[in-house]
Amino acid sequence: MSPRPLNVGLVGGGKGAFIVQPHQRAIHMDGTRRVTAGALFPDPAVALEEAAHWPYPIRGYGSYVEMLEAQARLPKEERLDYILIVTPNHVHFDPAMRAIRAGIPVFCEKPLCLNLAEANKLVRAVRQARLPFGVAHTYLGHWTTRLARYIVRRGLLGEVRWVDSYYLQGWLATRLEATGQPQATWRTNPKLAGGSGCGGDIGTHALMHLRYITGLEVKSLSAQLETFVQGRALDDHFTVYCDLHNGGKALVRASQICIGQKNDLGITVAGTQGTLRWRQEEPESLTVHLPHQPDRVYWRGAIQSGDGFLPKDKALEALLTEPTIPPGHGEAFHDAFARLHRFFEADVRLWKAGHKFACNGAHYASVEDGWTGMAFINTCLKSAAKRGAWTAMPRLG
Repeated sequence: MSPRPLNVGLVGGGKGAFIVQPHQRAIHMDGTRRVTAGALFPDPAVALEEAAHWPYPIRGYGSYVEMLEAQARLPKEERLDYILIVTPNHVHFDPAMRAIRAGIPVFCEKPLCLNLAEANKLVRAVRQARLPFGVAHTYLGHWTTRLARYIVRRGLLGEVRWVDSYYLQGWLATRLEATGQPQATWRTNPKLAGGSGCGGDIGTHALMHLRYITGLEVKSLSAQLETFVQGRALDDHFTVYCDLHNGGKALVRASQICIGQKNDLGITVAGTQGTLRWRQEEPESLTVHLPHQPDRVYWRGAIQSGDGFLPKDKALEALLTEPTIPPGHGEAFHDAFARLHRFFEADVRLWKAGHKFACNGAHYASVEDGWTGMAFINTCLKSAAKRGAWTAMPRLG
């Protein structure tokens, strides 16, 4: 008999919240996970009403505290196997900490929390509890992101000299928050979003992509956090020059005031033997530039090992044999989410069976990766306050 589907509980997601939609589709994509419960809104009455009108039957709760406390009273097969936190940033820490203390794994939207002090507490709690914890950096789920990681970390581009990792949007080019638009309202409010607007929201994606693909860490940085829209409380333009620990350099940049830009996350990795380029708005392929050769464009599902650049290698063969839809049928945003939940499910099942699990950042961002994102933002704020002074990144103990 196949194992029962894992039960997932939502924290947040009501009243038309955007990010819950790709998540809940991804959770159901394989038939091995399902959303069974939710505390969908801060107001208990609204939370229960939202649950009653959810597209499929779920058990509704007036608060995440109530949902978590109820688990011990339920039959084992009805208890939550993990929770998914899809609230604004200021409501990441408390439900995550309560779930950890209740012995329930957590998958949390990025950034990890509101500030570095909260991040420190979460890392300590996860390490003490020894349970799975993931941070939803969506774009790590693209198959081509994983191929890029293999190419760079396998040394096929030589030593990394330069990385340009960026995320450009245009949706906040005007003071949209003044209209009451929900997504803009909380993202531009320091009490709800934290110390950085653009940097915390999408600059952390650019940083995570740099770290995930290259394996390199930021040693020190010089940051400019700028606000172009008059009256806005947080930055809407974010530019950070970085020293990497291997001696290379990087630019981590993000903007939400570039009219016409939608969700243009991309990365260029320049090594001593070649350069790699990838963009999430064209997620089915990546391009490799080698000296005195035509450009190599690798398409998901249409790749051969031992082609003169990609070697015959067990790690690559394992990547190439991952089940996906045939090439020409595009994977995209929902598939990236599903890949993250698929790997998180695997670790939750190992943990529940008492086996070792990795949770090491190879398949989805870990709590330590989330901490690094918060440390990066904290360091950027310090640097920007000193007009871009070079500032060292802290280390996680």
